Amino acid sequence: MSLGADAGHPHMSAPPILVWLIEDNAMLGRTVARAVGTIPRFRCDGIFHRCEEALARLDSGASPLPDIFLLDVGLPGMSGIEGISLLKKRAPDSQIVIFTVFDDDEKIYKAICAGASGYLLKGSPVAELIAGLEQVARGGSPMTPRIARRVLAMFSKLAPQTSGEETLSLSPRERQIVEGMAAGLTNKEIAAKLGLSAHTTDSYTRSIYEKLHVNNRSGAVAKALGGRLFERK
Repeated sequence: MSLGADAGHPHMSAPPILVWLIEDNAMLGRTVARAVGTIPRFRCDGIFHRCEEALARLDSGASPLPDIFLLDVGLPGMSGIEGISLLKKRAPDSQIVIFTVFDDDEKIYKAICAGASGYLLKGSPVAELIAGLEQVARGGSPMTPRIARRVLAMFSKLAPQTSGEETLSLSPRERQIVEGMAAGLTNKEIAAKLGLSAHTTDSYTRSIYEKLHVNNRSGAVAKALGGRLFERK
């Protein structure tokens, strides 16, 4: 599943970016759906009140699959965090962005380790929600500034010491790139920040995935958390 336009057919209309919202507050769900509808190319293609409803839709052979799940944490029945791995199993190319009122370290950590691509707070301005969805469509990992600061701050105090040998194998430059991933930057933004070409940044990213035995950004950040990659003090 590609979130970008078809570069080989410049005159072909790009397909819409489909968002499934899993949110038990009906009024908020309608508000968010309207906000999604204001973003060019984006379409809210489904609103579900429980994870189980979205999973049932996937199991029924829903097509096309969503590009992005916007997922609440505090849902009736199965929690959003419990649902992440099940949603990823059924729609492995879809990105999952947590959308919740909870900003405590444990929930943030569990969501990232489970495979969430981003973490946005419900109390944030609508503009931040829109910017976050646009960022994940570009390949980034959106987090509100407040959440990004907390993720970086908890690297040295929350994660258990696992995978240390793997994270120690990363070069200083590779560690900088994983830091950028953890802060929600796209590869293009990481390249600009570090003064690297896009090609060089992509090469470093592939090396990071190989060394950490993962195949995506969320996995790399989770391994970094587990290996205390960012603990310097």
